[in-house]
Amino acid sequence: MYFSTRPVTIEDYDELFALWNSTEQSRRALNPVDDSQEGIARYLKRNPKTCFAAVSEGKIIGVILAGHDGRRGIIHHMCVHPDFRRMGIAAHLVSLAEEALQKEGIQKVFGLVFVDNDGANAFWEDQGYSLRTNLNYRNKSLNQLIPTGE
Repeated sequence: MYFSTRPVTIEDYDELFALWNSTEQSRRALNPVDDSQEGIARYLKRNPKTCFAAVSEGKIIGVILAGHDGRRGIIHHMCVHPDFRRMGIAAHLVSLAEEALQKEGIQKVFGLVFVDNDGANAFWEDQGYSLRTNLNYRNKSLNQLIPTGE
């Protein structure tokens, strides 16, 4: 199967939102503020060179949103449509994002994966991302519309 990649733009929002809603695991990672069109526009404005879409026959079939704070990179959303998995798309997107982050001077990247998402955890392990067991991830919502998590 042939696919190409390109930078994500805000014009892709409707397709991205539909893609994220194509699986339960991706859907449960969304929040109504940061993943709204306005939230994604803000994210892309801050990270215009580190977010990529995989496209086949004019349709977005995969996406990675990666950004940084000047010190650490973070992968916020990585999703491949269920019909296009196990074709190397996700690994290619990760590689593009890592290269783009390195070009911006970033030397370390992290991502968050739900503990019960065995497939995603195995994927990230295969990509060389180790599980940190010496840290606790702490979260505080500053907006009542965004859940703090479990």
